[in-house]
Amino acid sequence: MSPTLIALAAAASPAAIVETRAAMPQPAAILAETRRVADWQLANRTNWATMPAARPSVRNPRDWQQAAFWITLTDLAQRDRRYGKPLLDLGRELQWKLGDNVFHADDQLIAQAWIWASRNGAGPAALAPARAYFDNVLANRPTGSLEFIPGAPGAGWSKCTDRWCWCDALFMAPPTLLRLAIATGDKRYADFAHEEFKATTDYLYDPSERLYFRDSRFFDMRDDKGRKLFWSRGNGWVMGGLVRMLQVMDRKDPKRPYYEKLFRDMAGKLVTLQKADGYWPASLLDGDPGTPPETSGTAFFTYAFAWGVDAGLLDRATYQPAAIKGWNAVVRAVQPDGMLGWVQQVGDRPNSVSATETQFYGSGAFILAGTAMYDLARKGTKR
Repeated sequence: MSPTLIALAAAASPAAIVETRAAMPQPAAILAETRRVADWQLANRTNWATMPAARPSVRNPRDWQQAAFWITLTDLAQRDRRYGKPLLDLGRELQWKLGDNVFHADDQLIAQAWIWASRNGAGPAALAPARAYFDNVLANRPTGSLEFIPGAPGAGWSKCTDRWCWCDALFMAPPTLLRLAIATGDKRYADFAHEEFKATTDYLYDPSERLYFRDSRFFDMRDDKGRKLFWSRGNGWVMGGLVRMLQVMDRKDPKRPYYEKLFRDMAGKLVTLQKADGYWPASLLDGDPGTPPETSGTAFFTYAFAWGVDAGLLDRATYQPAAIKGWNAVVRAVQPDGMLGWVQQVGDRPNSVSATETQFYGSGAFILAGTAMYDLARKGTKR
């Protein structure tokens, strides 16, 4: 899409443009859009005005809000080596440390970037803090309830977050642990990830809807039309996490069929919930006309569909058109300067969105979608 068309689209709601059976964009165009968003985010690391609901912790690159962007540069760097340098520079500056919370999955996400760095110039030193962090987790393994009971005022979260009691955690922690197990040869990290992933799924996954509740507070919540509340970005975190686990699991791993089935089952539901304009609604079962665009969930689902088709796990005829629609939708939300708009701010449920608001994790989801679409388009041009 030309800059002029992008500007015109951004001036109104991008949902105003409806895609119909669009052709796959050219690989070079996909990579150019992906670079544009990455470059804007790198140049605007301290542009807090675009993130009005960000927690103060967003200023810490080890926090999940930034980490969800930094880890995606590893994917982009595999396709454009220039993006490895800012990541390596950051890691050295931070001495490869994880977050300060000793069990919280959010503070573990940044380790995915350091694990990549260890194989791409940083060496074993980049792994040491992650190994020490997770060795402590294994030695003092939390065994509490997964019920989400908000803490005392100012506590910030439920005690259950020592475990993966909210679905977002399935993006933050399990792929990190699987990558660490491969990097170190220590199977304990993978065993822990598989056990805890299943515990969380048994608790939060609704098999009748093939979607995850964000946490236990939402089991009985309904919207004003009696529909269950399944948060788009929350399920996006799960789908993105499944991709990042399957990417590194051996094809013969006996655990793999469990994740492949879950991935296919969720995809089968999600493809029915995509709107005609290419977006997914912030509340996934809210199919009402006029729901606003939301780019973070949409980008994660686009990433999952594009990767799933490319990996042979999803039917091309069904999911490639959905991935193209999703990609075209999030590209329409990119502002003329390269900022991704219409990103729902930090939260735990569907909420308002704006063309002028972004977040690190929105840019990160866009980059993941872009790299997966780029791979899919490149292979398509060779067939």
